[in-house]
Amino acid sequence: MPYRMPYPVPGVIWASLPVPAFLIDPGGKLLEVNPAGEAFLNASARSLIGVPAFDRILIDAPMDEALARARVNQSALFINDVDVTSGEKPPVQCNVQVAPMHDNPEIILLLISPRDIADRLGRASLVKTSAKSAIGMAEMLAHEIKNPLAGITGAAQLLSMGLSPEDRELTDLIVEESRRIVKLLEQVEQFGNLRPPELRPVNIHDALDRARRSALVGFAASMSITEDYDPSLPPTMADADQLMQVFLNLIKNASEAAGPKGGGTIRLRSFYDQSLRLRRKDGPGRALPLQIEIIDNGPGIPPEIAEHIFEPFVSGRENGTGLGLALVSKIVNDHGGWISVDSVPGRTVFRVSLPVAPKEAMQT
Repeated sequence: MPYRMPYPVPGVIWASLPVPAFLIDPGGKLLEVNPAGEAFLNASARSLIGVPAFDRILIDAPMDEALARARVNQSALFINDVDVTSGEKPPVQCNVQVAPMHDNPEIILLLISPRDIADRLGRASLVKTSAKSAIGMAEMLAHEIKNPLAGITGAAQLLSMGLSPEDRELTDLIVEESRRIVKLLEQVEQFGNLRPPELRPVNIHDALDRARRSALVGFAASMSITEDYDPSLPPTMADADQLMQVFLNLIKNASEAAGPKGGGTIRLRSFYDQSLRLRRKDGPGRALPLQIEIIDNGPGIPPEIAEHIFEPFVSGRENGTGLGLALVSKIVNDHGGWISVDSVPGRTVFRVSLPVAPKEAMQT
C-alpha cells in the first residue's frame, strides 16, 4: 500500500503549477501527480500513484543519488539540461529540481521544467531588462534630435519666403512633419506615460488621407497605395494627431514589409461591422463598428513573433526597433479601440477597430 501524506496537498496551488510536479514517498513511489504531470506522462494520476517514480519518469541522471542527497542535506538540488521522457515519446531536454518537503523531508517534490518553458521565462526577463535600457536610450536620443529638427523647421520657413505657391507646398510639408516629429519625440521621451488622447469627433478618412499623403512623399514614394473606403462611415472619437500616427506607422510597417526595394502594394480599406464588441475588465462591453484595414502583399510576419508583434522591441526586421507597433497598440488601446493582425505569406492585414462618436459629442 503506498505511503500517504499526513496532510493534503493545497489543491489550487498544486493544480495551477505550470510544470510537471510529482511527490515521491520514502520508498520511491509516486504519491501525488499534478495535472501538468499527467499531461507530461500522458496518464492519469490514479494510474500513476503507487508506481515506482522512475519506472514512469525516465531521467538521464542518477536520480536515486539526487533524492538521497536532498533528504540528507534537507535542501533543494538542481539538475540542468537533462533528457526526460515517459518512455512513450522522444526525450525532452529539461531542468529538474528535487526538494524535501518542509514538514516531512522524507517526501520529495520533483519538478520538471521543459527547456522551452524555461527559455521563454528567461527571454521575458531579458526583454523587460532590455526594454528599460532601450527606453532610456530612446529618451536621450529624442532629446538630442529635437534641437536639429528646430533648425530644419526654421530653414524650411525661410526657404518658403522665396518660393512659388506650388513649391511652398513642399516646404509647408517639411514644417508640418517636423513639428509632428517633435511631438512624437516628446511622446518617446515619456514612452511609458504617453499623454492621454484629446478626444473629439474625427473623420477617419481625413486621418487616413493625411497618413497616405505623408507616406507617398516619403518612405512609400515607390509604393502603390490603393483606397477602398466606405464614405458613409460616421466619425470616431479620437485625437486626430495620434490617430494619424497610428495609420502612418501601419503604412510604414506595410511598406517595409511589402516592398523593401519598392514596387509593393498597400491597400487601405474601411468598412462598418457592428458585430465586434470589446469587453474590458473595468467596464461593460463596447461596440467597435468602425473598421480600418491596412493590407500589404509582403511575405508575412514570421510565425515565431506573430503573437508578440505588438510588444515593445519585437520586430521582424533585422534593424527594427520594435517600438512602432507597440506605440500603435498603446494609442489604439487608449482610444478604447482594438487592433489585430492576420498574416499569411503574400497578405498581411492589420485591422484597427474603433467606436462611433456619440451624438452629444457631434453637437458640441
